[in-house]
Amino acid sequence: MDIADLVPHAHQVLRDATLPELPNHYRGKVRDNYDLPDDRRILITSDRISAFDVALAAIPFKGRVLTQTARFWFERTADLCPNHVLAYPDPNVVVGRRLAILPVEIVVRGYLAGTTSTSILTRYKAGERAMYGHDFPEGMRANQRLAHAIITPTTKAFDGGHDEPLTEAEILGQGLLTPEQWRTVSRAALALFARGQELAATRGLILADTKYEFGTDAEGRIVLADEIHTPDSSRYWFAETYAARFAAGAAPESFDKDFVRNWVVARCDPYRDPIPEIPAEVVLETACVYIRAYETITGERFVLPDPAEIPLDRIRRNIAAYLGTGPAA
Repeated sequence: MDIADLVPHAHQVLRDATLPELPNHYRGKVRDNYDLPDDRRILITSDRISAFDVALAAIPFKGRVLTQTARFWFERTADLCPNHVLAYPDPNVVVGRRLAILPVEIVVRGYLAGTTSTSILTRYKAGERAMYGHDFPEGMRANQRLAHAIITPTTKAFDGGHDEPLTEAEILGQGLLTPEQWRTVSRAALALFARGQELAATRGLILADTKYEFGTDAEGRIVLADEIHTPDSSRYWFAETYAARFAAGAAPESFDKDFVRNWVVARCDPYRDPIPEIPAEVVLETACVYIRAYETITGERFVLPDPAEIPLDRIRRNIAAYLGTGPAA
C-alpha cells in the first residue's frame, strides 16, 4: 500500500473519540476511555500520535492498526500473563476489565537504542554508564545488541507529566511496588518480550524494545493492560538489513514511531522548541508505515474501509450494539 491508495481516505481520521452518551470520560494521549458502572472500561484508540509528551498529529487508521495489532499479541501471550481484554466491539475499540494501574512502566530493551530522554542510547551518548540499576561498558555503539534483555523501568506519568527513570531499589524503597509485585511484573515482562522476539523473528523482524503497563484487578491479581507489541509501544527493525546497516553505522530499517520522532528531532529540540506542524505528505507516509507494520507483524492484509465511512459514527453504532442500546453497524 502506498500514499496514492490512502489519498481518498485522508479525511478518515479519528482525532477525538468523545461520546457524551458514555459515562466517566477520561482522555489520554492516544485513547479516550469510559468507565462503566460494572467495572468494565471502554478504550477507544484514536489516530493521535504522541511523542515527547505531546500529541504530534493524527494519522489515518493508526488507531485501528494499534488495536488490531495489540489483539494479535494479546491472543498469543495469554498463556504467559492474564490481560485486561473482554471484547472487541469495533476495530478501534477494546473493552477491558477496569484496573488500578501500577505507577511503574516496565520497559524491556534488547538493544542500545532510542531517541527520548529516558532511552539508554540518549543517556549513554550523554556519558552515563550506570542506568536503571545496570552497568554499561565503554565502547558500545548505537543500536548494538545487549548481552541480554534488561528492564529499564520508569515512573508512569499521568496528565501530561514526564516519565522518569527508576531502579529496582528506588521502586521498592519508595513503595511504588511491593517486592512480590516487582517480581511478578519483571518475570512477566521478560517472558512477554522473549515471546515477542521469537514470533517477530518468524516475520523477519527484530523486536528491539517495548514497554508494558500492568494493573491490579479487584482481587489484587497482576494483569497486563493497555497494549502490547504495537508500533507505538515497541521498536521493530528489519532483521535482513540490520547487520549490514549496523556495520556501516547506519540506523536500522524500521517502521515504528521513530519515523515521526526522527522527522521532528531533525528540525528542533522537541523538549525545548515549538514542534513544527507535521506536513500532510508525512502524515500519509506515516499511515503507510503503520499499515505496513500491521501487515508485516500479523501476516494479515489491512482492508481499507468505504471512503464514505465516518469513523466516529461507526464506533458509536458498534458500541451501542455491544451495550444493547442500539442496532449493529
